[in-house]
Amino acid sequence: MSNRKPYVREMTRTWWKDDPFYRFYMVREATILPLIFFTICLTFGLGCLVKGPEAWAGWLSFMSNPIVVVLNILALLGSLFHAQTFFSMMPQVMPITIKGKKLDKTIIVLAQWAAVAAISLFVLVLV
Repeated sequence: MSNRKPYVREMTRTWWKDDPFYRFYMVREATILPLIFFTICLTFGLGCLVKGPEAWAGWLSFMSNPIVVVLNILALLGSLFHAQTFFSMMPQVMPITIKGKKLDKTIIVLAQWAAVAAISLFVLVLV
């Protein structure tokens, strides 16, 4: 065996900032943090709903805190960002062919957004 040390490339903590692809990836992954907060808040809200009116009123007052409102808005923006990136990848992952011709990517993406809008409208009318 040789006494030579293997080459280990130095990697700084900010290696991802140098490449736009990795910057975009890291920002996309960081948007999950407000979504986690929203999910935890919603879970506790369901628990408070089960516990009774006083617990529910306490949860509602917590949710009306301006910091919580801002975090929930960030969660909404993060989920829309995730949806946009997912919808834009969909035509590449699963191209749709009709009568031997590939459907335009824009039509696929717009159809997905139309489905989101229709489901959202249905839920708004239902509730």
